[in-house]
Amino acid sequence: MANSTNITWHDSAVVKADRRQHLKQSSFILWFTGLSGSGKSTLSVALEQYLFQQGYLVYRLDGDNIRHGLNSNLGFSPDDRTENIRRIGEVSKLFVDAGVIAMTAFISPYQADRALVRAMVEPGEFVEIYVECSVEACEQRDTKGLYAKARRGEIKEFTGVSAPYEAPTQPEITIATEGKTVTECVQQLVTALETKGYLQRP
Repeated sequence: MANSTNITWHDSAVVKADRRQHLKQSSFILWFTGLSGSGKSTLSVALEQYLFQQGYLVYRLDGDNIRHGLNSNLGFSPDDRTENIRRIGEVSKLFVDAGVIAMTAFISPYQADRALVRAMVEPGEFVEIYVECSVEACEQRDTKGLYAKARRGEIKEFTGVSAPYEAPTQPEITIATEGKTVTECVQQLVTALETKGYLQRP
């Protein structure tokens, strides 16, 4: 993929701090990562609803939804997975600059790719949330039958079966979803975000 040439960055007269002050909130990325079926999308949907009801401006980017549009030309090879996450990182960075809390729910299996997104934003603006769940439990929850198809060889490069998942080593927050309700997990998330100072009004 060729890099663009003859381009110049143009600063805006309105900056991130202005937008945050206008919206009366901090902005950052809540990056949910975990195996398929671990609960990433479910938790991100519930947390988005809770934060919105509390008056925060928040927007959720879902893995499947993004592949319907922005990343519809990408597959699931290691290179395509990396490009998928890079694009999402750039979009999330724009949301942070706009003063919005960006939420992402992607498997994002490679530590290097998550580190790349972290490096795109300022310190404290990337909150890695590891949604921890065993492969066995994820398979039991799998309403789409994806794990079964992967084990039959019908889906290639499936994370946790035929492709690796590199769990975070130092995530800001870890949520173990086995044996817990969605409400319990959301409460744990909110408590952690408040304790760590992310849900502070300017």
